[in-house]
Amino acid sequence: MTSAPDRLLRRLEWRLGRRLDGRLQGAYRTVWHGTGIDFTDLRAYTPEDDVRHIDWNVTARLDEPFVRQYTEDRELTAWLVIDRSASMRFGQGAGKESIATELAVSLGRLVTQGGNRIGAILYDNGNHKIIPPRTGRDQILRITHELLRPVTPGTPGSSTDLSAMLQLAAVTTLRRRSLVFVMSDFIGDPGWDRPLAMLTHRHEVVVIRVVDPAELELPDLGLILVEDAETGEQILVDTSDPLLRGRLATQVGAREDELAEGMRRAGVDAHRITTDQDLLTALVGMVQRSGRVRR
Repeated sequence: MTSAPDRLLRRLEWRLGRRLDGRLQGAYRTVWHGTGIDFTDLRAYTPEDDVRHIDWNVTARLDEPFVRQYTEDRELTAWLVIDRSASMRFGQGAGKESIATELAVSLGRLVTQGGNRIGAILYDNGNHKIIPPRTGRDQILRITHELLRPVTPGTPGSSTDLSAMLQLAAVTTLRRRSLVFVMSDFIGDPGWDRPLAMLTHRHEVVVIRVVDPAELELPDLGLILVEDAETGEQILVDTSDPLLRGRLATQVGAREDELAEGMRRAGVDAHRITTDQDLLTALVGMVQRSGRVRR
């Protein structure tokens, strides 16, 4: 009898092979190639170059833009940094945690199919699990097994320390420049933009923000009991109240603006995936959007 991790991996492998038909296999290397590269030379900047490769010291000395050229190693190292806090378990049906798990397994399989290594950092405040990078299908099974393991409940009343999660990622991945996927709903304490910027300075970072549609627009369900997933606090609210809906819409707009500004400060263009999206369609769109942004 096959295990739950093996069943999930087999199902996603079938979907990847049947629906994508090679559209993504290897595409991540042309869009996200921030790992295993060594500096080899300098040359004059052209409009087709990525501005992140400009050597600003040489440019200032010569009063002309120059870019660094790199040689890419054949082996790519990638990391999955996954927020497993209480707020990620919010939602009905395929919740945020489930979507993040399937997305992580899909990305991991795409990476390892090319013979590359992938590791994982699973974080829930004080509790974390680090899986060192390896290649092969067994590595994806190992990561899947940990992702399907029940999370130990955190301390009531505590919110997610996203800064600590990103600092842990920066320390863990320090030895080798890598491709780092960060998956979170970014619900937690402020101040995460600085450690994210540090991670971005060292690595190619892809931020994937997983969101439940109910977090963007409150569903009209009448009188319901609402619980804060991070703190456990409960309150009875009338979701049909137009004043309440208006206030929440304003708060959601302010939060979206705040998140966008934090990502801008960190130098990251985050991808937002909602739990009602088709996973593989969202994955293709994410890769295509990243390619357009880089160009």
